[in-house]
Amino acid sequence: MSDEFVLGIDGGGSKVLVALADRSGRIVKSSRGRGVNPMDNPNWLRELEEQLGPFVNHQNVAAVAAALPAFGEVARLSELQQQAIDRLFPNARRHILNDVDAAHLGAFAGKPGILILSGTGSMAWARNASGQSARIGGWGDQIGDEGSSYWIGRSALSVISKSLDGRAPPTALSKILFDELQIEADDPMNALGDWVTLLPNRRAGIAAISTLVDKAARCGDEVAIGLIEQAADELARHHSAISGHCDNDASWTYAGGSFNSALLLGSLARRIGKSPVPSKLPPIGGALLAAAQLLDWFPDESWFGQVAATADSVGTSANKLSIKNNEGWEHA
Repeated sequence: MSDEFVLGIDGGGSKVLVALADRSGRIVKSSRGRGVNPMDNPNWLRELEEQLGPFVNHQNVAAVAAALPAFGEVARLSELQQQAIDRLFPNARRHILNDVDAAHLGAFAGKPGILILSGTGSMAWARNASGQSARIGGWGDQIGDEGSSYWIGRSALSVISKSLDGRAPPTALSKILFDELQIEADDPMNALGDWVTLLPNRRAGIAAISTLVDKAARCGDEVAIGLIEQAADELARHHSAISGHCDNDASWTYAGGSFNSALLLGSLARRIGKSPVPSKLPPIGGALLAAAQLLDWFPDESWFGQVAATADSVGTSANKLSIKNNEGWEHA
C-alpha cells in the first residue's frame, strides 16, 4: 500500500532517535531522547516508551525496526527489549537488531564491508559477501570498549589527576576541563569528585570529555595527542581482528561521535592503510532500511537519497548535547 509507513529506532548509550518514513524514503516525523542502553541506564524503558509514544497510535505504521544497544548480547535484556517493541506495536511487522548491525546495514546498504564504531562504546562489525556477520568488541566500559569516547574521557581524567599530583607531565587538558565544567580548580579533587558523583548518566558524561581531549590535541597538547593516538591503536586492533571475516580488499567505514575528531579518524585511517568509504546512510537510515525490508520494499537510489537528505536534520539535532549539562554524544 502506498500509504504505509516504516518506523526506525536508533538507540544508543547517550541518545535514541526515532524516525517515521514513507515509501519514498522521506522522513515525515522524528524524535530524540536520552540513552536507552539497559546495561547502564535503569530508566531505559521509560525513555524508550516516552520517545515512541507519539508514534504508537499512528495507524499506518506497517513495520518497525528497533536497533537497540545490548540486543543479542545479554539474553535477559534482549527479551525485555523484544517485549517492549511487541507490546507497543502489536499490529506492525517487527524486527529487533543490535544498534551496530543497523549502523552497518545503513552504511553499506546491506553490502559487505567493515564498520568501526566508536561512540560511548566501541565495536567492529563486518558482513562478508555471503551475508554472514561478525563482531569484535562491545564488551562494555567495565570490561572493554577500548578506543571509545568513554575510554578516552576516562583516560583523560586519569592523566589529569596524575598531572595535578605531579605524577605526570603538565597538560592543557586540566585547564580546559575545569574551564568547560565551570568548577573550582583550587580544590581539584573535591571538585572533580563532586562532578563525577552527581552525573545522572556517568558513562555518557565521562564520554563527553573526549570532545575536550580533541580540543586540547588540536591545540598541540602532547598528552591529549597521545590519548587520541592510543584510541586509534585500539580501534585499529578491532579492524585487524575482524578483517579476516571479509575479503582482503574489503572497504571500511565508521560511525559514532568519537569520529567527530578528525585527528582520531585520520590516525585510524593511517593505521588501517586506506581511507574509509562514505556511509550510504546514517545509523537511523539503517534502521529504516531494516523496516523497509520487512515489507519487501526494494529501495532504489532515490529512496536512499531521500532518507539521507531527511535524516541529516535528525542526526544534527541529536548531536547538540552539552558536557556542561552532564550529557554525552554518540552516534549508534
